[in-house]
Amino acid sequence: MIPFIHSEHTIDSKTKLTVVDFEKIDGVIKTVFDEHFVSICEGDSGSLISDTKKYVIDLFSTKSETWIMGATAEFFVHLYMKLAGYKQECLYLNMEEGSIKKGFDGYYTLQGVEWIMESKSGLEISKDVTHASKVEEAVHDLQNKVTGKYDPKKKKVINNPWRNAYLHASLYDVGAAENIRKNLKLLSDDFIRGNYHKLDEFNTMPCGTVFLSGIWIAPNHESIKQEISTITTKLKGKNV
Repeated sequence: MIPFIHSEHTIDSKTKLTVVDFEKIDGVIKTVFDEHFVSICEGDSGSLISDTKKYVIDLFSTKSETWIMGATAEFFVHLYMKLAGYKQECLYLNMEEGSIKKGFDGYYTLQGVEWIMESKSGLEISKDVTHASKVEEAVHDLQNKVTGKYDPKKKKVINNPWRNAYLHASLYDVGAAENIRKNLKLLSDDFIRGNYHKLDEFNTMPCGTVFLSGIWIAPNHESIKQEISTITTKLKGKNV
């Protein structure tokens, strides 16, 4: 059951759009939220939800409002994807430090097909923030990660996102299939050797979340579809 208002739209032969409204956490949504909270954050760890929530609360208490907004948006993407039947092949939380993970924001499979996700968010009242602008920003970020963007300040290519995805998928608590782990390991090895790939080789999920400023105004899903339709040439992926 998906307890959120949502709609599906076909943009073109390879591009599908899902629009989801997250208005408030009512009793039904809280039940679903709690049911999946530990698995999204830590996989099949067996942790008590009270312990996982305390860890997340403590983590969020050290972060800026911008960080919290981005992390919250990403969590709700994970929640929606799980409810939509996708298997989360990663953890929401980073394994090594007090953070959400580095690399791709999400790695999923559906019936054996692999998808990479990137989530971007912004405030409605901020200049030029739209769903399309955030989706476009997510595509740009995925492009940089997959193609090996060079950081002139650090004089090296940015972190290997495939290695991070491989390490997450290799955890017992995630339970990724062997063929997925092998594929991620090959992509990680390619990255290490400087054999970078094109984003169009992969199925991508660029996600854009727009936070309202305290007053709920139901979004017009058809208008968002038209908005996304204007950036189809900028969307990259085998399927999007």
